[in-house]
Amino acid sequence: MDAGVGSAASAPAQEAEIPAAASTAVSLPPLWRNFQFQTLWIGGSSSTLGVAVADVAYPLAILAMTGSPGRAALFAALLSVGMLTSGLPAGQLADRYDRRTIVIGAESCRALVTGIVAAGLIGGWLSLPMLLVAAVMLGAGQSVSGAARMPLVRSVVAPEQLTTALVQEEVRQSGTQLAGPPLAGALYAIRALSHAVPFLFTAGSFAVALLSAVLMKVMPGGAREDHQLLPAQALSDQDKGEPAGDKANGGMLTGLRTIWSHPVLRAAMALLTLVNTVGAGVDLIIIVLLRHQHVQSGVIGLVLASGAVGSLAGAPLVKLLHRLRPGVLLISEAVLLVAAFFLLALPFGPWWVAGILFVSMLAVPAMRVLLDVLVLRQAPDQERGRVVAAVLVLLGLGTPVGVGATGLLLQYLTPPTTMLVLAAGLALAVAVFATQRKLLQARWPGDSVRPDAQN
Repeated sequence: MDAGVGSAASAPAQEAEIPAAASTAVSLPPLWRNFQFQTLWIGGSSSTLGVAVADVAYPLAILAMTGSPGRAALFAALLSVGMLTSGLPAGQLADRYDRRTIVIGAESCRALVTGIVAAGLIGGWLSLPMLLVAAVMLGAGQSVSGAARMPLVRSVVAPEQLTTALVQEEVRQSGTQLAGPPLAGALYAIRALSHAVPFLFTAGSFAVALLSAVLMKVMPGGAREDHQLLPAQALSDQDKGEPAGDKANGGMLTGLRTIWSHPVLRAAMALLTLVNTVGAGVDLIIIVLLRHQHVQSGVIGLVLASGAVGSLAGAPLVKLLHRLRPGVLLISEAVLLVAAFFLLALPFGPWWVAGILFVSMLAVPAMRVLLDVLVLRQAPDQERGRVVAAVLVLLGLGTPVGVGATGLLLQYLTPPTTMLVLAAGLALAVAVFATQRKLLQARWPGDSVRPDAQN
């Protein structure tokens, strides 16, 4: 779950506002007629689905090659290392050069690496060292593509439509999380081409993302011929292909300094990083818990998928939940997760677990959009790539720590007790953050202007 509060501008986050401009004087085309956004959305959906398929296909391939779960885990660890170590440099890159060109390059590299893996499987010359190198390269490519792609959304969508656009992004994210694992299993079950079909599919998905970035350059105006676009919807000089030159000054640590310099943003990111750390190992606990209850593996898969279903169902709730102040929304979601952790420890069977996962994930899209609105939308364009990268690095740091700590707890405690320990730790943290007045009093930027007035 990603979320955040704050401003990259010099004013405090709770006082920042988005200029209203002349939005009411211009009739905006609906998002489905915004060629740039739809092309970017299709490319992002394809790329994300490819990653979801690969996340299942790579462990299956390594297990088939080596029979070692530890080596499969090593691949996942190196993938995370590649993402984290390249995160801050990727932000610097996205602020210095044309972001669409960066997306084209990153997706080209990911398609090439995945294509080589598929060719190695088909030809019988794929080795574990090659896969481990591929893991680092794919992780780095994901960071580079993400740091450039996320700011592009703000370059092609008017401020009044940005929340709606971000909700559509959440639908994409949740949909691919739901569809990816079963699709990967079905594709890997195809014995033709030495089980290389899921890797060919993933390489093709990266190629579609590459093509979408190319098409954005072919028709930069989108719906311009039918509607006059707001200045905020027009591409920035950087996105038009002009070099950023000295705009990206301050170094790759600028995003981290921006987060640290604002008390509200600092507190929000600290809480979110903690939530990600605690939540990273929950799936592992659920798997062990249900296996102890002799639940079949197919049912366990359905239970875990209920979280993605809840996230998908929560997308229409974003605007409703954003009526709460951002700090209140953040604390409320953390309290909901604490309650969910306590309830998951009760031995009421798989469908009880599925129901709790579904409900606890309903607010996640609102949290991710909260991060986007209050951090990324307010960051100056010349710093936005580094702020995006800093947020992704901070949130990603908790994943390996959380999974490792959860595995260690499960070595000595029962799954219900492990869940209760995590719930108690998160409850203590929430109690501390709930005392921070600035966080609770933070307001949405431009609170007097209702977002998405025109869609």
